[in-house]
Amino acid sequence: MDQPANQNPQPNQSGTGQPQPPPPFSCTYSPNIPELLQQMNVSLAISTYQAGKVILISPKNRDELVQLPRNFAKPMGIAVRGQKMAIASLSEVVILVNSPGLAKNYPRQPDTYDSFYTPRATYFTGEVDIHDLEWGNKGLWAINTSFSCLSIINEDFSFTPKWQPPFISKLAPEDRCHLNGVAFDNGDPRYVTALGATDTKGGWRENKATGGILMDIQSNEIILEGLSMPHSPRIYNDQLYLLLSGTGEIIRVNTKTHKYDILKGLNGFARGMDRYGDYLFIALSKLRTTSKAFQDLPVSKKSSFAGIVVLYLPTASTVGYIKYESSVDEIFDVSVLQGTTRPGLLNTLKPEYKMGIAMPNAAFWTIPKDQPANPLDETKT
Repeated sequence: MDQPANQNPQPNQSGTGQPQPPPPFSCTYSPNIPELLQQMNVSLAISTYQAGKVILISPKNRDELVQLPRNFAKPMGIAVRGQKMAIASLSEVVILVNSPGLAKNYPRQPDTYDSFYTPRATYFTGEVDIHDLEWGNKGLWAINTSFSCLSIINEDFSFTPKWQPPFISKLAPEDRCHLNGVAFDNGDPRYVTALGATDTKGGWRENKATGGILMDIQSNEIILEGLSMPHSPRIYNDQLYLLLSGTGEIIRVNTKTHKYDILKGLNGFARGMDRYGDYLFIALSKLRTTSKAFQDLPVSKKSSFAGIVVLYLPTASTVGYIKYESSVDEIFDVSVLQGTTRPGLLNTLKPEYKMGIAMPNAAFWTIPKDQPANPLDETKT
């Protein structure tokens, strides 16, 4: 069942008058966010491996947001192309397809959704720690972080290696450089980010705060080095952008001069980015102060919330935000779902997804309409 998101939540009170923790997945947001998403005719999908959820965020109306959390095992990269969505999880990649014909008559919540993503295929990759995921001209590409390579995902193998940094001497499940992000140019992978140019098991960890690199995979050239945990490289309007997670900055890279400009500093571990029109949607994570992986980063002391920041790209100004008050601390990816303001989504953890039957010109649910059904609780699904 969809869950409301509160713009200005009031503290819960127990019978003793003491404040209670907010409900699961409570969030606040700037007043303009619902109207902005509604005007764009879009929703957002975020992945939080920490909470084990993919969450759809949609405008309920001009003033309110609604969200739909679904369980996935350690979800990371999300790739959207047309009506398809791919989600990288702990040991598999799940392919979902929007079947609008299933949306209107969804038995548990009829006349609610305007699109409906249901699982259609699963690729069993094993635990290879897939990070960025993207559809390209040659299929579904994945950053295989464990094996330090860029791979194709299909039914032939667990994965098919297509490129590896020239300093990686051997493909082994050792996370040698923490390869994590890929930018596509006209349907082909072009640039990647890694947390170090290292060739030993976990070698990037020693200098993770300042050892990051950006590479051109066509020339095998390191374009930038000395970066603070770079993630999420993206090409928008022929310009290359990426996030420096360790400092909470978004930068624009000049690939010819090997220099960059800082567009904006954000108060959070910035990781995960997508664009619609002139707007960037950037995911922020609230770092655990007790985590050895994050405690020595420049951004660690100012990382105040997990959520989404909306940036107006022409002026690099912040125009809105979504802040989680509970349940979500770390976000990996955010994707814009175009042409839908109330998407539905099923995972494969319950047999319900098998009951949606979609054909090219028709769609059916095999659950009888008169069969009683309890509302789904996505926090437990």
